[in-house]
Amino acid sequence: MRKLIDTHCHVYDEAFREDLPLVIERAVQAGLEYLLLPNINPDTLADLLRVCDTWPELCRPMIGLHPEDLADDFHGQLDGLKAILDDDRKPQGRHRFIGIGETGLDLYWDKSRLDDQIESFRIQTEWALRYDLPLIIHSRDAFSQLYSVLSDYRNCGLRGIFHCFSGGADEARALLEFEGFMFGIGGVLTYKKSLLPSVLPGIPLDRVVLETDCPYLSPVPFRGKRNEPSYIVNTAAVMAQTYGISADELTQVTSDNACRLFGL
Repeated sequence: MRKLIDTHCHVYDEAFREDLPLVIERAVQAGLEYLLLPNINPDTLADLLRVCDTWPELCRPMIGLHPEDLADDFHGQLDGLKAILDDDRKPQGRHRFIGIGETGLDLYWDKSRLDDQIESFRIQTEWALRYDLPLIIHSRDAFSQLYSVLSDYRNCGLRGIFHCFSGGADEARALLEFEGFMFGIGGVLTYKKSLLPSVLPGIPLDRVVLETDCPYLSPVPFRGKRNEPSYIVNTAAVMAQTYGISADELTQVTSDNACRLFGL
Protein backbone atom coordinates (compact mmCIF):
# COMPACT_ATOMS: atom_id res chain seq x y z
CA MET A 1 0.00 0.00 0.00
CA ARG A 2 1.28 3.45 -0.88
CA LYS A 3 2.68 5.59 1.97
CA LEU A 4 2.20 9.29 2.60
CA ILE A 5 4.57 11.97 1.30
CA ASP A 6 5.09 15.32 3.00
CA THR A 7 6.01 17.50 0.03
CA HIS A 8 6.96 20.55 2.09
CA CYS A 9 8.50 20.44 5.57
CA HIS A 10 11.26 22.31 7.38
CA VAL A 11 12.44 19.65 9.81
CA TYR A 12 15.89 21.25 9.75
CA ASP A 13 14.40 24.30 11.50
CA GLU A 14 15.65 25.27 14.95
CA ALA A 15 12.25 24.29 16.35
CA PHE A 16 13.34 20.64 15.98
CA ARG A 17 16.83 21.00 17.38
CA GLU A 18 16.14 19.19 20.65
CA ASP A 19 14.13 16.20 19.43
CA LEU A 20 14.54 15.71 15.69
CA PRO A 21 15.28 11.95 15.91
CA LEU A 22 11.98 11.45 17.75
CA VAL A 23 10.15 13.60 15.18
CA ILE A 24 11.61 11.47 12.39
CA GLU A 25 10.67 8.29 14.24
CA ARG A 26 7.07 9.48 14.62
CA ALA A 27 6.97 10.33 10.92
CA VAL A 28 8.04 6.82 9.96
CA GLN A 29 5.57 5.28 12.40
CA ALA A 30 2.80 7.44 10.92
CA GLY A 31 3.50 5.91 7.51
CA LEU A 32 5.50 8.57 5.70
CA GLU A 33 7.66 7.44 2.81
CA TYR A 34 9.38 10.73 1.99
CA LEU A 35 9.93 14.13 3.58
CA LEU A 36 10.73 16.79 0.98
CA LEU A 37 12.72 19.73 2.34
CA PRO A 38 12.60 23.15 0.63
CA ASN A 39 15.36 25.62 1.46
CA ILE A 40 14.96 29.16 2.86
CA ASN A 41 18.29 30.96 2.33
CA PRO A 42 22.03 30.22 2.03
CA ASP A 43 22.41 30.00 5.82
CA THR A 44 19.80 27.25 6.19
CA LEU A 45 21.22 24.96 3.52
CA ALA A 46 23.89 23.31 5.66
CA ASP A 47 21.35 22.23 8.28
CA LEU A 48 18.99 21.04 5.57
CA LEU A 49 21.67 18.90 3.94
CA ARG A 50 22.78 17.55 7.30
CA VAL A 51 19.27 16.21 7.90
CA CYS A 52 19.19 14.67 4.43
CA ASP A 53 22.59 13.06 4.98
CA THR A 54 21.41 11.59 8.30
CA TRP A 55 18.18 10.15 6.86
CA PRO A 56 18.99 9.82 3.14
CA GLU A 57 16.24 7.35 2.27
CA LEU A 58 13.53 9.49 3.87
CA CYS A 59 14.58 13.14 3.40
CA ARG A 60 15.18 14.78 0.02
CA PRO A 61 16.60 18.30 -0.45
CA MET A 62 15.56 21.29 -2.54
CA ILE A 63 17.45 24.53 -3.07
CA GLY A 64 16.19 28.07 -3.32
CA LEU A 65 15.76 31.51 -1.77
CA HIS A 66 12.56 32.48 0.05
CA PRO A 67 11.07 35.87 -0.95
CA GLU A 68 11.16 37.10 2.66
CA ASP A 69 14.87 36.26 2.99
CA LEU A 70 16.31 38.47 0.27
CA ALA A 71 19.44 40.30 1.41
CA ASP A 72 20.40 43.65 -0.07
CA ASP A 73 22.78 41.66 -2.26
CA PHE A 74 20.26 38.97 -3.20
CA HIS A 75 22.07 38.39 -6.47
CA GLY A 76 25.06 37.26 -4.42
CA GLN A 77 22.82 34.91 -2.46
CA LEU A 78 21.45 33.46 -5.68
CA ASP A 79 24.89 33.13 -7.27
CA GLY A 80 26.09 31.13 -4.26
CA LEU A 81 23.09 28.81 -4.33
CA LYS A 82 23.44 28.38 -8.09
CA ALA A 83 27.08 27.34 -7.69
CA ILE A 84 26.05 24.69 -5.14
CA LEU A 85 23.27 23.50 -7.44
CA ASP A 86 25.78 23.07 -10.25
CA ASP A 87 28.44 21.35 -8.13
CA ASP A 88 26.38 18.98 -5.98
CA ARG A 89 25.47 16.07 -8.22
CA LYS A 90 24.84 12.39 -7.76
CA PRO A 91 27.37 9.95 -9.27
CA GLN A 92 25.11 9.43 -12.29
CA GLY A 93 25.28 13.14 -13.06
CA ARG A 94 21.77 13.91 -11.78
CA HIS A 95 21.24 16.71 -9.34
CA ARG A 96 20.95 15.72 -5.72
CA PHE A 97 18.37 18.47 -5.32
CA ILE A 98 14.89 17.42 -6.40
CA GLY A 99 13.34 20.89 -6.69
CA ILE A 100 13.87 24.65 -6.75
CA GLY A 101 12.47 26.58 -3.82
CA GLU A 102 10.90 27.72 -1.98
CA THR A 103 10.65 30.92 -3.98
CA GLY A 104 7.81 33.22 -4.98
CA LEU A 105 6.28 36.47 -3.78
CA ASP A 106 5.26 37.65 -0.31
CA LEU A 107 3.72 41.10 0.25
CA TYR A 108 2.19 40.40 3.65
CA TRP A 109 4.86 42.14 5.73
CA ASP A 110 6.74 44.27 3.22
CA LYS A 111 5.62 45.61 -0.15
CA SER A 112 8.70 47.78 -0.69
CA ARG A 113 10.80 45.06 -2.36
CA LEU A 114 8.31 43.70 -4.85
CA ASP A 115 10.62 44.34 -7.80
CA ASP A 116 13.47 42.48 -6.08
CA GLN A 117 11.16 39.58 -5.21
CA ILE A 118 9.96 39.34 -8.80
CA GLU A 119 13.53 39.36 -10.11
CA SER A 120 14.59 36.65 -7.65
CA PHE A 121 11.51 34.60 -8.53
CA ARG A 122 12.22 34.88 -12.26
CA ILE A 123 15.85 33.84 -11.81
CA GLN A 124 14.83 30.74 -9.87
CA THR A 125 12.09 29.97 -12.38
CA GLU A 126 14.77 29.94 -15.06
CA TRP A 127 16.75 27.46 -12.93
CA ALA A 128 13.73 25.18 -12.79
CA LEU A 129 13.42 25.27 -16.56
CA ARG A 130 17.13 24.88 -17.24
CA TYR A 131 17.59 21.91 -14.90
CA ASP A 132 14.12 20.42 -15.43
CA LEU A 133 13.21 20.57 -11.75
CA PRO A 134 9.88 21.36 -10.06
CA LEU A 135 9.43 24.92 -8.80
CA ILE A 136 8.04 25.35 -5.27
CA ILE A 137 6.06 28.59 -5.16
CA HIS A 138 5.28 30.58 -2.03
CA SER A 139 2.61 33.27 -2.50
CA ARG A 140 1.12 35.49 0.18
CA ASP A 141 -0.99 38.57 -0.56
CA ALA A 142 0.52 38.57 -4.06
CA PHE A 143 -1.82 36.55 -6.25
CA SER A 144 -2.20 39.06 -9.11
CA GLN A 145 1.55 39.70 -9.27
CA LEU A 146 2.29 35.97 -9.17
CA TYR A 147 -0.21 35.23 -11.91
CA SER A 148 1.31 37.97 -14.06
CA VAL A 149 4.84 36.59 -13.73
CA LEU A 150 3.81 32.98 -14.32
CA SER A 151 1.84 33.96 -17.40
CA ASP A 152 5.17 34.66 -19.11
CA TYR A 153 6.08 30.97 -18.71
CA ARG A 154 3.05 29.29 -20.23
CA ASN A 155 3.58 26.32 -22.53
CA CYS A 156 7.27 25.94 -21.73
CA GLY A 157 7.13 22.81 -19.58
CA LEU A 158 7.38 24.56 -16.20
CA ARG A 159 6.03 22.44 -13.37
CA GLY A 160 5.87 22.57 -9.60
CA ILE A 161 3.67 23.19 -6.57
CA PHE A 162 1.59 26.12 -5.40
CA HIS A 163 2.73 25.70 -1.81
CA CYS A 164 0.21 26.10 1.00
CA PHE A 165 -2.68 26.93 -1.30
CA SER A 166 -5.55 28.41 0.67
CA GLY A 167 -7.26 30.67 -1.87
CA GLY A 168 -10.81 30.86 -3.09
CA ALA A 169 -12.49 29.29 -6.10
CA ASP A 170 -11.51 32.09 -8.49
CA GLU A 171 -7.83 31.77 -7.59
CA ALA A 172 -8.01 27.99 -7.94
CA ARG A 173 -9.57 28.24 -11.41
CA ALA A 174 -6.88 30.71 -12.50
CA LEU A 175 -4.02 28.57 -11.21
CA LEU A 176 -5.44 25.43 -12.80
CA GLU A 177 -4.49 27.04 -16.12
CA PHE A 178 -0.86 26.19 -15.31
CA GLU A 179 -1.14 22.51 -16.12
CA GLY A 180 2.24 21.42 -14.78
CA PHE A 181 1.47 22.57 -11.25
CA MET A 182 0.05 20.82 -8.22
CA PHE A 183 -1.73 22.44 -5.29
CA GLY A 184 0.01 21.85 -1.96
CA ILE A 185 -2.63 21.29 0.73
CA GLY A 186 -1.76 21.46 4.42
CA GLY A 187 -3.22 22.06 7.85
CA VAL A 188 -5.23 25.11 6.77
CA LEU A 189 -7.75 22.66 5.31
CA THR A 190 -8.72 21.62 8.84
CA TYR A 191 -9.38 25.15 10.13
CA LYS A 192 -12.93 26.21 10.92
CA LYS A 193 -12.87 29.31 8.70
CA SER A 194 -10.91 27.76 5.84
CA LEU A 195 -12.23 28.17 2.30
CA LEU A 196 -10.61 24.93 1.20
CA PRO A 197 -13.42 22.47 2.03
CA SER A 198 -15.63 24.24 -0.52
CA VAL A 199 -12.81 24.93 -3.02
CA LEU A 200 -11.05 21.55 -3.13
CA PRO A 201 -13.81 19.63 -4.95
CA GLY A 202 -13.20 21.95 -7.90
CA ILE A 203 -9.54 20.92 -8.06
CA PRO A 204 -8.98 17.54 -9.73
CA LEU A 205 -7.45 14.86 -7.54
CA ASP A 206 -4.53 14.49 -9.91
CA ARG A 207 -3.55 18.09 -9.14
CA VAL A 208 -3.16 17.93 -5.34
CA VAL A 209 -0.36 16.89 -2.99
CA LEU A 210 -0.10 16.84 0.80
CA GLU A 211 2.25 18.97 2.87
CA THR A 212 2.75 20.17 6.44
CA ASP A 213 4.98 23.27 6.15
CA CYS A 214 6.17 22.25 9.61
CA PRO A 215 6.93 23.70 12.09
CA TYR A 216 4.12 26.02 10.95
CA LEU A 217 0.36 25.66 10.31
CA SER A 218 -0.42 22.64 12.46
CA PRO A 219 -3.71 20.94 11.61
CA VAL A 220 -6.54 20.54 14.07
CA PRO A 221 -6.31 19.19 16.81
CA PHE A 222 -2.71 20.46 17.07
CA ARG A 223 -3.34 24.03 15.95
CA GLY A 224 -1.23 26.48 17.95
CA LYS A 225 1.46 23.87 18.62
CA ARG A 226 4.59 23.05 16.67
CA ASN A 227 3.71 21.18 13.51
CA GLU A 228 5.56 18.01 12.46
CA PRO A 229 5.36 15.53 9.55
CA SER A 230 3.38 12.88 11.46
CA TYR A 231 0.46 15.32 11.73
CA ILE A 232 -0.07 15.02 7.99
CA VAL A 233 -2.40 12.12 8.69
CA ASN A 234 -4.89 14.59 10.18
CA THR A 235 -4.89 16.71 7.03
CA ALA A 236 -5.12 13.60 4.86
CA ALA A 237 -8.19 12.38 6.76
CA VAL A 238 -10.01 15.68 6.23
CA MET A 239 -8.99 15.81 2.58
CA ALA A 240 -10.32 12.29 2.00
CA GLN A 241 -13.66 13.32 3.52
CA THR A 242 -13.72 16.46 1.38
CA TYR A 243 -13.27 14.45 -1.82
CA GLY A 244 -15.57 11.67 -0.63
CA ILE A 245 -12.94 8.93 -0.97
CA SER A 246 -11.19 6.57 1.41
CA ALA A 247 -8.02 7.53 3.25
CA ASP A 248 -6.15 4.78 1.37
CA GLU A 249 -7.25 6.15 -2.00
CA LEU A 250 -6.32 9.68 -0.99
CA THR A 251 -2.87 8.49 0.07
CA GLN A 252 -2.40 6.56 -3.16
CA VAL A 253 -3.38 9.46 -5.41
CA THR A 254 -1.51 12.26 -3.64
CA SER A 255 1.66 10.20 -3.27
CA ASP A 256 1.51 9.11 -6.91
CA ASN A 257 1.18 12.79 -7.84
CA ALA A 258 4.24 13.71 -5.76
CA CYS A 259 6.31 10.85 -7.13
CA ARG A 260 5.40 11.78 -10.68
CA LEU A 261 6.25 15.44 -10.14
CA PHE A 262 9.58 14.88 -8.38
CA GLY A 263 10.67 11.67 -10.08
CA LEU A 264 10.80 9.77 -6.79
